[in-house]
Amino acid sequence: MLQRRQRRTSPWIAGALVVAATGWLTTAAAHGPTRQKVTETITIKAPADRTWEVVGDFNGLPKWHPAVESSTATQGSSQGSVRTLKLKGGGELIETLESINAAEKKFSYRLKDGGALPVSNYTSTLSVKPTADGGSTVEWRGAFYRKYTNNDPPPDQNDEAAVKAITGVYTSGLANLKKVLEQ
Repeated sequence: MLQRRQRRTSPWIAGALVVAATGWLTTAAAHGPTRQKVTETITIKAPADRTWEVVGDFNGLPKWHPAVESSTATQGSSQGSVRTLKLKGGGELIETLESINAAEKKFSYRLKDGGALPVSNYTSTLSVKPTADGGSTVEWRGAFYRKYTNNDPPPDQNDEAAVKAITGVYTSGLANLKKVLEQ
């Protein structure tokens, strides 16, 4: 016959386990920012090739984005090009073209720093796809962290502010792109 031996945990060990679990829960609840994502799309009554001519020009944002006053790019639309965007009303953004694929009508870029936006570690992709009716769909998607990377951010640098800002950039840009291409 097997005998079970009951083990008793000393009060000290039990207390240590409770403290460790409580510390873990507190740490988990007090984590820093989480990665945020925004994706916006628009359908445009213009052929995908024509839309890509405009969207695929890494230095051409002032031609269609209403918030961008001017742009300079070190290497045009070549991978590694660095563009500096001057914003209407002040502010500046510096972005690097990470990859571009003209055959797939897609490019990705990275913001060097948040600059005028309440974000950090921002990457984005713009792509153009043809639609069945001869038009095009443009997708602009990005991933980022809020600008304030510590706990308890001020309201203008929290997750909601970051998502709102990027959503605004995408929706206003895509709406104006549609207007420009459908004229």
